[in-house]
This record gives sequence, structure tokens and C-alpha cells, in this order.
Amino acid sequence: MELSLTEIIVLAVVQGVTEFLPVSSSGHLVIVAALMADGDVDKLDVSDVNICLHGGTLISIVVFYWQRLWRLLSTDRGLIVPLGIATVPAVVIGLSMKATGADALLSSPLLAGCLLPVTGLILIWASRRAGGKDECRDLSYKNAALIGLSQALAILPGLSRSGTTISAGMRLGLAPTAAATFSFLMAIPVIGGACLLEILKLAKHASTAPTTGATSSLIHLGIGAAVSYTVGLVSLWLLVKWLERGRFQYFAAWCIPIGIGVIIWQLVR
Repeated sequence: MELSLTEIIVLAVVQGVTEFLPVSSSGHLVIVAALMADGDVDKLDVSDVNICLHGGTLISIVVFYWQRLWRLLSTDRGLIVPLGIATVPAVVIGLSMKATGADALLSSPLLAGCLLPVTGLILIWASRRAGGKDECRDLSYKNAALIGLSQALAILPGLSRSGTTISAGMRLGLAPTAAATFSFLMAIPVIGGACLLEILKLAKHASTAPTTGATSSLIHLGIGAAVSYTVGLVSLWLLVKWLERGRFQYFAAWCIPIGIGVIIWQLVR
């Protein structure tokens, strides 16, 4: 069953808000999709929608950090190696899950519900140390790998990528805003690579599938991407402001009860 434009816009808003706020975008997308399908996520075809929505938020990262990216390519090239190291774990685990079929777990609302409280506890754990004063350029290769490992674990729905990576960075001595900068810079190759793989898969499928309604679908997906980009840009700005004010752990008050509620819903339905 294909998604309507209204459903795509709802998912785009969810993606834009939760991609950057530490509450797990993948977990919320799985939960909202399950609600739309009355608990049966297999009823909905969300693969191509997810690609476009993630593509929209990817562009918002590039726009928000364009000056930092320019320095990365010109005067701050020393950060490229730590970013590369941090990217490896997510690539290895992500490709391994696809190769083994374990990526089926990524659409489980119950798993998302179980892991959302874990995200909340991680945020509380990170708040026990206000964060150091180090900048991204001070990050050692070892610490970059540890942050990258936290990003790889956040492939699972319910574990917030921004929450786990920023928390790890803060606990390893990065200033809160520096931890956020490193987190979102290393998201660019991971999200971009995942989008590219899915686009290639869809292109292969489209070459053998009927194209009825393709133009209308592309317009709907374009609207969804634009919405996720706009909402994501605002969410990213808000996250940085909340980090500066030391309010990162407040999101635990959302993750923990929502996760418990989803677990109950999944077990009793």
C-alpha cells in the first residue's frame, strides 16, 4: 500500500524533528508507520519515502554546517581522518545487516519501544558530565573510533544517533557544541551512502516495474523531502541552542515514557 501525500508529510515532519533531536528518528518513523498501518508495518511501502526524507535532512546538515564543511576541505583537513575512522563501524555493521537479512529488525516497533528508554538513560548518563572543552580538532583517533561505534549501534531503531554520538563525544571530553558538530559531520557520509544504495536498488526495481503514477509519486516525494529539510534545519538549530544551555538530558523525559508506552501497545495488541 502506497502512502498518501498527507502520510508522507506527517512522516517528513517526524523525520525532520527527530533526526537531530536525541529521540531516534528511525524509532519514531517505525512507530508512526505502524500506527498508520494499524500495527502492521508490512502494509506500507516506506522504503523510497525514507530515502527522500533522509535526503532532505542530509541537505539540512550540509546547509547548516556549510562553513564548517568548507574549512574541512580547505584549512581544517586534519579532521578528515578522524571522521573517516568514525564512519567505518556504521558502514561495516550496516552492510553486514543487509547481507545477512538482519536489517529486518529495523522495522520492528517493539524493538524501537525497548530501545527508546535506553536512549533516555544514555542522555541522563551524558548529563552527569557537563562536557569538556575540547574542539573537534583535539579528538584522538581512538576517541573518534569510539564515537563511530556509538553511531553504528544507533542503526537500531529507538537508539538515537544524535543522542548516542553527542553523549559519547561529551563524555570523551568534547565541548557540547563540538560534539554536535562532529556527530553531524560524520552523519553526512553514512546517510549519503545509505541513500545512494537505496536509490540504486529502487532504480533497478523501477527498470522492471510499471511506471503508472510515477510522476505524481515523484512530486509527493519531492514535497516530503522539502518538508523534512525545512523542519530538520529548524530542529538542528534548536538542538545546538539546547546544548549550549545544558538541556540535552531533558529529552529523556520523552524517550523513556514513549518507549514504555510502545512496549505495552505492542504486547497487548
